Amino acid sequence: MKIVFDQDRPIVDAAEIAALLELDVSGFQDLMHSGKIRSIVERGEGEDEGKVRLTFQSPQWRVRLTCAPDGEVLTVTRAACSFP
Repeated sequence: MKIVFDQDRPIVDAAEIAALLELDVSGFQDLMHSGKIRSIVERGEGEDEGKVRLTFQSPQWRVRLTCAPDGEVLTVTRAACSFP
């Protein structure tokens, strides 16, 4: 998996993230638009300078991608969770 950056904004393939959240693309998009999936972009500092961490949290799962400066996904973690 590789993330593309457009002027420092990450662009992700909805199908890849949806699958990690156990959703179809339409369901993923609906939950994103309704605010039921939260997303966070964090940029590394110090020894992690240039790396980017993307987190997607649905009512059931939290998926975190850590990316190299060129967008290559270095790690993917997924954990069961819940939020109100």
